[in-house]
Amino acid sequence: MNIMQEFFPFFLVLFVGVFFSDIFRRLHMPWVIALLLGGILIGPDVLGIFEVDGTIKFIGEIGLVFLMFMAGLETRLSTFKTYRKGLLILALLNGLIPMAVGIGIGVFFGYSLTISILIGIIFVSSSIAVVIPSLEANNMIETKLGGLIMGAAIVEDILSLVLLSILLQTINTTAAVPLPIFYGLLVTGLIVLRLLLPKIQWFFSNSIQNSRDLFQQELRSVFVILIGTVIIFELLGLHPIIAGFFAGLVLSDTLKSEVLLGKIRAISYGIFIPTFFIIVGAETNISVFSQADGVLLLTFMIVAGSVISKLASGWLGGRLIGFDNRDAITIGMSKIPQLSTTLAVAFTGAKLGLLPEELVTAMVILSIITTFVGPLFIRFSRPVRRKETLTRHMA
Repeated sequence: MNIMQEFFPFFLVLFVGVFFSDIFRRLHMPWVIALLLGGILIGPDVLGIFEVDGTIKFIGEIGLVFLMFMAGLETRLSTFKTYRKGLLILALLNGLIPMAVGIGIGVFFGYSLTISILIGIIFVSSSIAVVIPSLEANNMIETKLGGLIMGAAIVEDILSLVLLSILLQTINTTAAVPLPIFYGLLVTGLIVLRLLLPKIQWFFSNSIQNSRDLFQQELRSVFVILIGTVIIFELLGLHPIIAGFFAGLVLSDTLKSEVLLGKIRAISYGIFIPTFFIIVGAETNISVFSQADGVLLLTFMIVAGSVISKLASGWLGGRLIGFDNRDAITIGMSKIPQLSTTLAVAFTGAKLGLLPEELVTAMVILSIITTFVGPLFIRFSRPVRRKETLTRHMA
């Protein structure tokens, strides 16, 4: 009986991850929506057959770190070099305008300044995991338009995490040193780690002769670097999700083997990351809509505010850096999806007691809606001109 009680929650996680993902894949819908809705379905507010125990919660927390690690790992810093002209303008406009809207919504509904700022920080984030497949599907990934969209999304996610770090350090003061020194140490640590990575990988693989053993050793070394980086930065006062992202960012241009990257993705997206999304769904309290007044209006304002501010600021940024109206609209629509960083920041805020459950629910619904409609909007706004005409800006 005890064995069944211990394994049943884990079985449910695997079942939802496989069964719901397959159904949604057949419907051509994002698999993350399947995990979130599957979590809601088996959670306490619907079927009530799934309870998050200590083991599942621990796997979910690992999944959260892996989610941000993969977000950093799939970031290509070379994008900034190629498209740096106009990238900063687009990213700042598309980040700071939605942030102001998010703060305004929080203040309007009577939340404290800290909570309102956290809402604004969530509005800054984007979703590179949704943007890249959408650009690939529309043959835009190799164009300057696609490069700028990807680069701006990366900058917005980094900006969101840096702002979250500053907010957490301000209210919790977990850093053992003053903030300016703390961030100086952080930047120095990232630079040193990036310089030392080749030597670290050589150290782990130098004594291995068999190619299969070498591959396995390289895989283990990546996880040693990840966990070690998270532990070191957490000791300095940096939250694990931010440390995980920066660890992936440092490794992003170092790992060249597609086979190795494929194994890392298989481990991350096979168990850990799906568990996190299912937990988010299961812990989403949809009963707040009937328990408290104004929650439906709050959710509507959160979704509408995010979509409109992302669309408008993306269009404005596109026009300011020289794109025509249609391309600027494409930029705006590509910034609508909010997923990985949004849920990571919201989940972290809830875990730290900063974000009330009605706002967490609103953020989950925001992620579901924007992840679903975002790719459709990108397809709708896709320029009908030939792919070559999109590269005219590269001259």
